[in-house]
Amino acid sequence: MSLVPYAGGAGSSLPQPVPILTGENYTAWAIKVEANLDAAGLWETVVVPEDAAAAVIAKKDKPARAYLLGALAEDLLLQVASKKTAAEVWASLKARFVGADRVRVARLGTLCGEFELLHMADGDTLDGFAGKLRAMAACFAGLGLTLEDAALVKKLLDSVLDRLYATVAAIEQFCDVTPMPFVEALGRLKAFFDERLQRRGRRAASEQTAR
Repeated sequence: MSLVPYAGGAGSSLPQPVPILTGENYTAWAIKVEANLDAAGLWETVVVPEDAAAAVIAKKDKPARAYLLGALAEDLLLQVASKKTAAEVWASLKARFVGADRVRVARLGTLCGEFELLHMADGDTLDGFAGKLRAMAACFAGLGLTLEDAALVKKLLDSVLDRLYATVAAIEQFCDVTPMPFVEALGRLKAFFDERLQRRGRRAASEQTAR
């Protein structure tokens, strides 16, 4: 990580590259930017202490504002470019994104509930249910959260119909499902189930022949 000095004081610097605010990552962006500004002694320009010397704040404001503007995607930059101080830039961004971020958190909570309640319906095929899980994973990704394969595999194996329980038990008995990719778990589930159906078919055919 390169260090870019600023003119606010000897030895002070800002870490680069800066995280870029795109509109989808405000919470993580704000945490990183606050830490960077604080490490460089510039955070006081955003949250001005009551006993701060005006001359010191004014001297530090330009590099702090420049840092904030450099951490914005172009469309956001144009919207706050008229703000004259780092505190004004920060306040404008916070006013815009904190509300939106709360909506995102609420939506994630709803989505988590939907994921917990999702189970294979009587009319679902394995591929159809896997498609529902993938669609939900895409919804999570759209809100900035990744559903790891481990969570998808567990949900797949825990949510199948009663007739597939023996197949799931066989997979869990003979395979280590913890590190298993979702596509592999789906493939194994289909293979075990297909083999079970074939055995049942051969047994029925043999019984029919014996009669």
